[in-house]
Amino acid sequence: MNTTRRFSFKALFIPFALTIALVGCSNQPSNNSTAAPSPSAAATNAAASTEAPASPEAATAYPITIKHALGETVIESKPERVVTIQWANHDVALALGVVPVGFSAANFGVQDGSGLLPWTAEKLKELGATEPNVFQDTDGLDFEAISDANPDVILASYSGITQEDYDTLSQIAPVVAYPTAPWTTTWREQVLLNSEGMGMKAEGEQLIKDTEDMINEKLSKYPQIKGKKVAWVNFSADDLSQLHIYTPVDSRVSFLYELGMEYPESITKQITDPTSYSLNLSAENVESLYDADLIVGYGNDELLKAIQADSLLGKIPAVERGSVAFIDSDTPLVAAGTPNPLSIAYTIDEYLALIGGAIDKLNE
Repeated sequence: MNTTRRFSFKALFIPFALTIALVGCSNQPSNNSTAAPSPSAAATNAAASTEAPASPEAATAYPITIKHALGETVIESKPERVVTIQWANHDVALALGVVPVGFSAANFGVQDGSGLLPWTAEKLKELGATEPNVFQDTDGLDFEAISDANPDVILASYSGITQEDYDTLSQIAPVVAYPTAPWTTTWREQVLLNSEGMGMKAEGEQLIKDTEDMINEKLSKYPQIKGKKVAWVNFSADDLSQLHIYTPVDSRVSFLYELGMEYPESITKQITDPTSYSLNLSAENVESLYDADLIVGYGNDELLKAIQADSLLGKIPAVERGSVAFIDSDTPLVAAGTPNPLSIAYTIDEYLALIGGAIDKLNE
């Protein structure tokens, strides 16, 4: 562990704030590196990382250099204190048996005000962490709280941090950022980057394999899903004139691809920025959705009825026949649309049943 970085963030922040504005990206509801669990020493409290001893074959050579969209991060020695920020990175650490010394609260899909999604709470309990250090940073990164957690590494592989955020965080500890663009990191890339940032690459690779095996076993019960054309579309009952579509680089959509579905060319040909996770279209371009066998999105039955009654959107074949898998707000599943190993394991049965049921309406 590098002991030369112990300093007061206030001492850093005052001069640094004179040159840049610290504007933190909030968590977003609605990538290539590794590391794995080595619960070496039992944590004395929830603020200490919990790891399991690494096997000899999983030994990691230091320093580790991780390249990403915001620069190049060098980790000189095995991190003992792990902090994660923004969305789902803490779940990767927990899946690998590591309790972060601090992590961002989930800002949607949480029903009890704890900032913890159910799979996170379940894993924390399993690992014996009763008082996790949760950052309430939905209005911007809490740099002071992050610094106070005294991290050896900051994991942000799935995030929307800016270059300024990254530069500030790097004054606290090495930062593992996203590989190409904000909010586009797939669940595999999250595991690879975050596990490597923790010096647990071999364990991360095993976690990916175990998760893939579980997905394939569950998916075998839903053969009707394979080969169907899908679009993830967000509608607003307040303004049905606009369509917000997640693109194939978004982790929600890449997971649908993994389940055997694909995007219609009528949508993909309209994407002008291959790094953007979203596409906005006018309802006048609704014909772009005509080839979709299924529409996935955030909503409920009331929204579906409003769309079906709309003069333009109601003509979408998938909408007309009800082949819509709407994920209701304020439920755990709404957060699982952005997948990671813990959320996939917790929600995949419900998710596949929802998608499979919507596809079955093709034959009704």
